[in-house]
Amino acid sequence: METVLAFVIGALFAAGMYSMLRRSLVKLIIGLIFLSTAGNLLIFVAGGLTPASPPLVQAKEEVAAASAADPLPQAMILTAIVIGFGVLAFTLVLIKRTFKTVGTDDIDDLMERHY
Repeated sequence: METVLAFVIGALFAAGMYSMLRRSLVKLIIGLIFLSTAGNLLIFVAGGLTPASPPLVQAKEEVAAASAADPLPQAMILTAIVIGFGVLAFTLVLIKRTFKTVGTDDIDDLMERHY
């Protein structure tokens, strides 16, 4: 399962970088989404996949079982999702304002008009 997820993560990183190198600002946003998803999956896989083992401590135990999932990567992913959503919302508003002001979403046209 980890091997399949490694290929998926690699494909998402590649698609994200390719999309961010395109000329359109909309494709830049799509690439940003791909990169944040790939980063979240990378943290998830690095934390280890332990199906059906929630990170819970039983009533008479001091620590969780050795086979239990590590809750730290899960908390990091939740934080990364919230931060990624905030960055994406800011980017969408910034690109909308740029399109309203300039009238194009082509990066080369933006550079020609600015200089």
